[in-house]
Amino acid sequence: MNTEDRRIRSMVIVGGGSAGWMTAAALCNSAPRGCAITLIESEEIGTVGVGEATIPPIKLFNQMLGLDEAEFLRRTQGSFKLGIQFVDWDLPGRRYFHPFGTYGRPFDTVAMHHWWQRANAAGQAGSLDDYCMAWAAASAGRFAPPVPDQRNVLSTYDYAYHFDAGLYARYLRENAEQRGVVRVEGRIADVQLDGGSGFVRSVRLEDGRHFEGELFVDCSGFRGLLIEGALQTGYEDWSHWLPCDRAMAVPCEGARAGVGEFTPYTRSTARTAGWQWRIPLQHRTGNGYVYCSKHLSDDEAATTLLANLDGKALAEPRPLRFTAGRRRLAWNRNVIAIGLSSGFLEPLESTSLHLIQSGIARLIAFFPDRHFDTLVSDEYNRIANSEMERIRDFIILHYRLNRRTDGDLWRHCANMAVPDSLQEKIAHFRGFGRLVQREYDLFGPSSWLAVHVGQGNLPERADPLLDYREFDGTGWLVKLRAAMAAAAQQLPTHQEYIDRFCRSAQ
Repeated sequence: MNTEDRRIRSMVIVGGGSAGWMTAAALCNSAPRGCAITLIESEEIGTVGVGEATIPPIKLFNQMLGLDEAEFLRRTQGSFKLGIQFVDWDLPGRRYFHPFGTYGRPFDTVAMHHWWQRANAAGQAGSLDDYCMAWAAASAGRFAPPVPDQRNVLSTYDYAYHFDAGLYARYLRENAEQRGVVRVEGRIADVQLDGGSGFVRSVRLEDGRHFEGELFVDCSGFRGLLIEGALQTGYEDWSHWLPCDRAMAVPCEGARAGVGEFTPYTRSTARTAGWQWRIPLQHRTGNGYVYCSKHLSDDEAATTLLANLDGKALAEPRPLRFTAGRRRLAWNRNVIAIGLSSGFLEPLESTSLHLIQSGIARLIAFFPDRHFDTLVSDEYNRIANSEMERIRDFIILHYRLNRRTDGDLWRHCANMAVPDSLQEKIAHFRGFGRLVQREYDLFGPSSWLAVHVGQGNLPERADPLLDYREFDGTGWLVKLRAAMAAAAQQLPTHQEYIDRFCRSAQ
């Protein structure tokens, strides 16, 4: 038995914000005693701070850290999210909902959406959204956690959160520092590499201080200070599929000021050269316009955004620039890139914070020793790359299925060639209504179904098994729709639930 001590004794996290402090909080919670964790950040360097909408796995991350949900929401001015409403993405005037949860409840081996399509074709069914408990609650402005009884329609949905990412980072900083993480204020001026291995040996701050480490986590955002600046890892550009490369972000007055709906869902509204997000928090509403600079100027984007707010803007629009894609390696030598330093996908499906979370989970699952065996880093990179590609495909799907004709961006996207991995999924659904899953798919069948049907990609044929059915499922659909509508009315409003359990004092 090999008794050599290979334990990593020092980790350095470069960068704060959501990525840095989520990483620090998770590592100090999971790392063994005897491993020093240092986080270096500068208050002079701002964070992007647009990742305020999340997806359900964030609950698992908070639970792992032992965070109380009500306290977390109070500290971050948070609200609840049952899904995303898409406005004008298919055609102007049309809307659909991407829910967290399922459509209906299983009642046959043939998937429910085949029964819905048959009834819809006969004019005997409403929108697919009407058979989704998440939308029944969301459209009524109501919220409560799902119940555990699987026989109840109130068990068929899930939820996530909207919250202030800056306040979340501050909350996690307190958590991490109480557990021994050392925060260092300063800007990094230089990175020193080991002459033999090419590993990062230390970083030097502008004031001359040096910080050595054995494992470095790059949370420096788009700059990729270590993963790219020092190690020249390379970047895979996906802008030919996802051409939006700019965003304007601005907060505005919200429900607490008596302005706008306090919706338990995110809204994405298609615009001429991109799309606008709306994220309601307790103290304000977050807004932004993601767009393609080839088709819209920054000034035009800011004007459009400011003209489409619920209430008074609380700041000047903040510009962001990005290129959709990923680092060729998220783990290179002794550096692991987490967050924006590892790549970027526009926040259309609220995956920004999730990609931080999944990167952290992989780091814990494949935690290295001082030998940094490439077998470990290779597997980390394989999974990271696959996950990013699957999310990429899902986001491309929204653009590819649009039927708008009012802008060059939309016409380009409707006719562009897409990755083979996505084209196969489109073909399966268009041909037989089948929802094909692949390894490391973050979004499940209900998510893909929402976008396919919501943007008019209806199957040409139903599941062949449907032809063997002698009973009519239309009556079941009618009862399901009524049961969900009635169940939604039993729930408190979104505001009532927050006021009772997790209202912020501010």
